[in-house]
Amino acid sequence: MGDQLKKNIHILIRLAIVVSFIVYGMAGYYKAEERTGVSYGILLLVSLFFALITVKELVEKGQVPALIAATVVSGVLLYFYGNGFVLLLWFLSFELLSVFKAAPGFFFVPFLWLLMGEPADPGLRIVLMTLLAVCYIEYEFGIAPYRKQVLEETAARQGLKRDLENTENTARAEMKKSMLKAENRILEDRAQLSQTLHDKLGHNINGSIYQLEASKVLMDKEPEKAKSMIQAVIDQLRTGMDEIRAILRKERPDRKQMALLQLYELCEDCNNKGVEAELLTEGELSTIPADVWEVILDNCFEAVSNAMKYSQCKHINISIVAMNKMIRVNVKDDGKGCKNIVDGMGLSGMRQRIRVVGGTIDFESVRGFNINMLIPL
Repeated sequence: MGDQLKKNIHILIRLAIVVSFIVYGMAGYYKAEERTGVSYGILLLVSLFFALITVKELVEKGQVPALIAATVVSGVLLYFYGNGFVLLLWFLSFELLSVFKAAPGFFFVPFLWLLMGEPADPGLRIVLMTLLAVCYIEYEFGIAPYRKQVLEETAARQGLKRDLENTENTARAEMKKSMLKAENRILEDRAQLSQTLHDKLGHNINGSIYQLEASKVLMDKEPEKAKSMIQAVIDQLRTGMDEIRAILRKERPDRKQMALLQLYELCEDCNNKGVEAELLTEGELSTIPADVWEVILDNCFEAVSNAMKYSQCKHINISIVAMNKMIRVNVKDDGKGCKNIVDGMGLSGMRQRIRVVGGTIDFESVRGFNINMLIPL
């Protein structure tokens, strides 16, 4: 109710002005004529005038026709019922200037009404005209532009909020898509590795088993032949071991993909527990060595675990940026933070891991808890 009143206060003021001007005109008419009672004609006309002004305020597209009709009614009132109703024409002059968005200077044109005829109470009428001009100028060039600016800024903020929500939803969808892609790639790598081991080593191992069983039979009767067969099995198994090493070197899963998958799963686990977590990456992550990935993963898991346990946060952001010579890792939450940061087992372990790879780490707790890591490439 309060907001609605603030929004329509200028309309209420204008309607109050109309009522006061009508009362002023009627009082002047009956005083001049020394009459008592109110005629049906004047009541009909003032009611029609007030209705037209009310319609003008409520129906934006009907403003000009309503003002023209109200001007005709006020002219009739002025002609038949006396000079007191000239105030209605003053009011309508300002209304027309307002409707057509006239420049500030034009709002002093209605003062020409003061030069017409010899109105009674000239001082009072000058004051009324001045108050009308101030009221309309303040609204048209002060309040209305400010209200328009507030509405535009509100619409802009709402649009920005929608854009941020869309961006956040898109980022989450991309994160899930990347996680599924990484999972599929790892499953494909595992399937390929299993197939390769089966194809290259299955026959070799089966043959070795058959030869060992044959050697066991020949051990007493033909020891030399059995010895030769055992040596062949040894050579065959040694070759198989070399093939296993070659396959594992060739088919080793991409460390970057494995690390990112683990981080995506960490964020997904947080989301499932009611805390929005997001992973942002930038730069060529394939340049990050395996030992550095281990440090990044361990510290990120430690940071997120602490945030989930102690911070009472709603959002967690993990950022990994690979630059030319450095890697910047940031883990930030919007929780309650802490006044004094004391290294416990978790923070000490993070410092130790960063120190091993020659990096630096610092902790901040201004708004939430913020962990910054810099690691050289």
